[in-house]
Amino acid sequence: MDVGRLGLLAAALVAGGAGAFDGPDREALVEAHNRWRAEVGSPPLAWSADLAATASWWAENLKARRGCRMEHSPGPAGENLYWASPWRYADGRRRVQDVAAAQPVDRWAKEKADYDREGGRCAAGRQCGHYTQVVWRETREVGCGKAVCDDGSQVWVCHYRPAGNIVGRRPY
Repeated sequence: MDVGRLGLLAAALVAGGAGAFDGPDREALVEAHNRWRAEVGSPPLAWSADLAATASWWAENLKARRGCRMEHSPGPAGENLYWASPWRYADGRRRVQDVAAAQPVDRWAKEKADYDREGGRCAAGRQCGHYTQVVWRETREVGCGKAVCDDGSQVWVCHYRPAGNIVGRRPY
């Protein structure tokens, strides 16, 4: 899907309110990002309604077309994905897990332990690209969305502008 169509679909989604975050959750998402960014001296992020629209649209797309399988969007924004399983009970019931807005951001940022700051790369065999996107110095805006899937799982998507994780460059 081209970026133009993605943007139009995202705008329609925001107009309908699907996947949108309210004030307290939106503030918690931005605050969580900025807390991790402050640790490394990266400037704070601001919330972007249009990035939230594309992130919400992608979360709904993952729900509708991919059964909540994690897959990155066609871009061009930077992106982090988070998946949460439903609570499952012994009698077969499922319940949507309560996920605090800061939880996905904090989970991504825990990859900091696998980032070799001196070498400017992830430790061998480890993943740290979610963390580096959260703290990428040149990134100025973030927008996030989520979808609750038919099985009770949920997928969270945050989009970043400008995108980080540029090969050959350090995040801060």
